[in-house]
Amino acid sequence: VYGDIGTSPLYAMRECFFGSHSVPPTHENVLGVLSLIIYSLVLVISVKYIAIVMRADNQGEGGILALTSLLPRTANNGLGRPMLVLLGIFGAALLYGDGMITPSITVLSAVEGLTLATPIFNQYVVPIAVAILIVIFSIQKHGTDRVGRLFGPVMVIWFTTIAGLGIMW
Repeated sequence: VYGDIGTSPLYAMRECFFGSHSVPPTHENVLGVLSLIIYSLVLVISVKYIAIVMRADNQGEGGILALTSLLPRTANNGLGRPMLVLLGIFGAALLYGDGMITPSITVLSAVEGLTLATPIFNQYVVPIAVAILIVIFSIQKHGTDRVGRLFGPVMVIWFTTIAGLGIMW
């Protein structure tokens, strides 16, 4: 989640000015898009994650599976419990689908940035992305804390770079 918060604004900014429904990159449009992105980040982080998601837990454990486990065990005669169980299963399916596609898209998009430096990297984008994903998932099976120790400093460098370039410009 927190890695996506750092990269999603970059994709959104790119699509605003270079996508199929782009706007011209005038001074006013750049400021308008930046303000929309900043407001979206503030609202998503402060309202969605801090005020809602972080408070929904089951003895410190979060996520759709933990919330589904909180459903009352007693059967009632109505459709309430079965519908809640179905919603829990649907949410779990979305969680697993997101867990499969998000890392792939994030890593692939990041590696595609190499093609901006030089087109020589075009043929190596997919193999490099696959190699990175193999390394990440081989480390993750030993605990996500190891992934955090590896990529925590990388994320600090990334956010510092973004902040530095933003201040400079």
